[in-house]
Amino acid sequence: MLQSLASNSCVRLIQSHKSTWYFVSLVLGYVLYLVFGAVVFSSVELPYEDLLRQELRTIKKQFLQENECLSEARLERFLKKALDASNYGVSILNNASANWNWDFTSALFFASTVLSTTGYGHTAPLSNGGKAFCIVYSVIGIPFTLLFLTAVVQRIMVFSTRRPIMYFHRRWGVSKPLVAIVHATLLATTAISCFFLIPAAIFSALEDNWNFLESFYFCFISLSTIGLGDYVPGEATNQRFRELYKVGITVYLILGLIVMLVVLETFCELQQLKQLRKIFYLKKEKPQDRLAILEHDHLSFTTVSNRATAYTEGKTQPFVSVPSLVSPNDDPMIQ
Repeated sequence: MLQSLASNSCVRLIQSHKSTWYFVSLVLGYVLYLVFGAVVFSSVELPYEDLLRQELRTIKKQFLQENECLSEARLERFLKKALDASNYGVSILNNASANWNWDFTSALFFASTVLSTTGYGHTAPLSNGGKAFCIVYSVIGIPFTLLFLTAVVQRIMVFSTRRPIMYFHRRWGVSKPLVAIVHATLLATTAISCFFLIPAAIFSALEDNWNFLESFYFCFISLSTIGLGDYVPGEATNQRFRELYKVGITVYLILGLIVMLVVLETFCELQQLKQLRKIFYLKKEKPQDRLAILEHDHLSFTTVSNRATAYTEGKTQPFVSVPSLVSPNDDPMIQ
């Protein structure tokens, strides 16, 4: 008896806080996914890092043996200075001196990565004035970019998603959830083809040291606004039409980001995903004043309904009783 009562109370507790339990499971799943990613990245990349460290130590040791007049401390200072400059996008190599990081097209590319929060990190402001302006520019520009993208995506969604779905639903009588799933799949396939596969093939042809996988990796990292900065196009020394190439990449990033947002918004409007999201959300509680208004409206509607029912039941009976007359002589006024 006690066990059945305890089990019933546990079931009632779980059902009454179902959204909370779903949210806890979501948090635990996200943490496990983070741990899973860390384990995989560590197991895959750690051996390559160790191999690269050993190779650099060997090269450094061999260089010091071949140049005995150079001390290890001086070499360390030189390498630190070169690496610090490289972190700001400035290279000491002779074949890289022709490329400037802050000409107009490169600055335009940098501004687009800042406002889209991609941030490759291969180029950064050198002066204190540039760093201060970058802060102010980002504080104003990032919300402005979000407003711009929201307005553009809202208008595109009308013509790319909502109207086509309603057209096929009304014209062919197909259910809206089915049409929405098919439309979202076709839209995602088109976006992947036009903004991932085809650009990856183009980048692999234009960039000397990029294969197709590396080019596809750059497209995904860029359009998902991750922006690791390990691959940046247009930085080769023998790059032809570098200024025009940089402008084209800037336009590609902006258009690709808009298309990705349209695809995500299309999937978010699917009925199945809406139902999935609702199980993790808190239920909205109605305000007390709204409840009072609803109760007042319910009482008013109930009163009117009761009066209408009473009238319907007694509408065959007159409101004033009138005596029936058999003959005109029975009327007292005539008499």
